[in-house]
Amino acid sequence: MEEWWEKTHALLVEGGLTYAAIRNSVANSVIDFRDYVIQLFETLEKNGVPVLIFSAGLADIIEEVMRQKLKKKFKNIEVVSNRMVFDDNGNLTGFRGKTIHVLNKNEHALEMAAPIHEKLGSSDVPDDSGASAVRNRTNVLLLGDHIGDLGMSDGLDFENRISIAFLNDNVEEWMETYKQAFDIVLPNDASMREVVDLVHELFS
Repeated sequence: MEEWWEKTHALLVEGGLTYAAIRNSVANSVIDFRDYVIQLFETLEKNGVPVLIFSAGLADIIEEVMRQKLKKKFKNIEVVSNRMVFDDNGNLTGFRGKTIHVLNKNEHALEMAAPIHEKLGSSDVPDDSGASAVRNRTNVLLLGDHIGDLGMSDGLDFENRISIAFLNDNVEEWMETYKQAFDIVLPNDASMREVVDLVHELFS
């Protein structure tokens, strides 16, 4: 799995990817966040709850999407994903740190956590603030859209975990499987409204 991911990353370097191309692609794309996602982030930030976004994709692209499309910065959010390295001309030259893929999106990848940067191509390296913040927490609210996402909390010494699944495709086929695996299943590209309501209830 890791070898496949690293070959894919090598192809991005060989293809001459630049951060200008990433910025333009995001600007010209149609990307919508789920309704109520900003309200969720605002509530969690207000109450001092750290948020980690795990992805086997590319942190630089995730951050650029959030900068351009969310248009609001949250200081409690960190991204745990693969990070690019660019030269002074904005050309992709490689990747920093360990390779994160679908099978290791868990406690072992926390060292790659880093805040959302002010701009694309930042040379800031990941720190351990996200890892420390999460390891000191005993309650976990886990959101995912795949059964494998339940592993994101593996290795954490939590006392309570509420898992919520967004079941977007083949709902009838997968509903029972997801119900057995997750505490809550939200079908058909549901909004974050129920998650927001749950968070408010937990804080009350």
